[in-house]
Amino acid sequence: MWTEACGKPRGVFWETAETQDLGSSRLLDDGTLQWHPEMISIFPAVAPYVLLLGLMGSADGMPDPAQRDLLMRQEASRQTGGRVALTAAEQKLGASLHRQKEREMSAAQFPPAIHFFKAKPLIQKSSIFKLLQKMPKGAALHIHGSTLVGVDWLVRNVTYRPHCYICFTWDNSVRFLFSDRRPFPRWDCFYWQLLETLRAKIGDPTGFDSSLMQHLTLFTEDPDNEYPNQDVVWEKFEKAFIAAAGLITHAPVLRDYFYKGLEELHQDNIMYLELRSGISKTYELDGTVHDKVWTLKTFQQVTKKFVDDHSDFLGARIIISVHRALSVSEVKGAIKEAIQLQNDFPDIVAGFDLVGREDSGRSLWYFREALSMPADLGVTLPYFFHAGETDDEGTDVDQNILDALLFNTTRIGHGYALAHHPLAKELSRRRNVAVELCPISNQVLKLVSDLRNHPAAVLMSEGHPMVISSDDPSLFGTTGLSYDFYQAFVGIGGLKANLGTLKELALNSIRYSSLPAHLKDRGCVMWQKRWDTFIADHS
Repeated sequence: MWTEACGKPRGVFWETAETQDLGSSRLLDDGTLQWHPEMISIFPAVAPYVLLLGLMGSADGMPDPAQRDLLMRQEASRQTGGRVALTAAEQKLGASLHRQKEREMSAAQFPPAIHFFKAKPLIQKSSIFKLLQKMPKGAALHIHGSTLVGVDWLVRNVTYRPHCYICFTWDNSVRFLFSDRRPFPRWDCFYWQLLETLRAKIGDPTGFDSSLMQHLTLFTEDPDNEYPNQDVVWEKFEKAFIAAAGLITHAPVLRDYFYKGLEELHQDNIMYLELRSGISKTYELDGTVHDKVWTLKTFQQVTKKFVDDHSDFLGARIIISVHRALSVSEVKGAIKEAIQLQNDFPDIVAGFDLVGREDSGRSLWYFREALSMPADLGVTLPYFFHAGETDDEGTDVDQNILDALLFNTTRIGHGYALAHHPLAKELSRRRNVAVELCPISNQVLKLVSDLRNHPAAVLMSEGHPMVISSDDPSLFGTTGLSYDFYQAFVGIGGLKANLGTLKELALNSIRYSSLPAHLKDRGCVMWQKRWDTFIADHS
């Protein structure tokens, strides 16, 4: 549903519902299109395009420069932001951004072309990046709960709290647990040590803390050699999730963690969050375990407090997520539980997703009986499926893109493979199903090395529904959305991407959120005020 404050989608005119009802246009023998007069009266912008097609079909010899100019303008109008009207002040800032981008693209080291772990220091020096940090970016719609807060805070704050125990596992990972007594040995942890005591023995807390951070992030100075293929990087990726769990699911930590996460987003000029979370059970120092209802109530309370403390923050919701390694019966149970939780917490629970590595996990079609449950029960449970986070074209996993649309997904998480599925691309465009583009994640997890070659470049050139997000910021050494916006704007968008591109992407994050219409309106009004201030300060 498109609201007045947020505006309407800027899709290409010939793909709107109105044009589908006008079946009188036809392809002539000379290759030109003949359009019904009513089409041109409804869409005045069509006229130059129709005229151009006719002229091109009959041109001989040297093309008319006016035709070329018209063709280029028509093509530019298709791209993300191509139909955004800019004020004089916005145009001035846009021209400055274009010059800055030209300089960065001609530099010896172009950040989007090299691994993010090596490019990060270069990006931090970029004038474009510094501007993007100040830009109001709208909403973060694809972040996983266990990676919301930077590992620096987890190690230097949380692991220094009393009663924090650590265990080093046989597979070179770590586990953490808060307890009022030494935890019992278990299959993956035979010997627990109190961190406070261990630090005192080692005598080098700085070096020790750095080693702990290595267990909680993928960041390394030599990513190419340390992660030679997708299997290796995904193994480390999943180990980091498990390592962080013992810290984050401690009840007192969880409250602070949620608040800190919202704070980090707010500092990066983000005003709303949709968090993918399994809503893990949380525990107290004495071993008492809280259920998922307690976790949701805590999230609700912390969010309310943060909004009360920050009047320019809109709120946060959760997309309940379970791992795609589960069985069909387990996913059925999770969906049934999600339906109940959404009924109990309609303002907090946005919907449902399946997470985990697609290439080694079960496909959406495998879970078709479970995913059909809401419709069979006559209830609505919005889906926000990860789909197309793969480069294995033609496999069963590659069909997740089509299956996500068959199950009426609200958005597509990653959608890296979407450009290779013309029908899915057309369907998602017509249904306004946005792609959640996470550039740094796609590069670090080895789907693409040079972001100029990211398939999303095609989607951006076509103005496909899209939002920018960061997926797992703590694992990649980022915070907020500024780094991903930089990679999308400078690397994937290239010189064609302009201030209108940034404006549309930011607004899209509110338009394509799960918020009800009145809150989308409120969010767009709030964002526009911040945007106007941003333009005034930098034009």
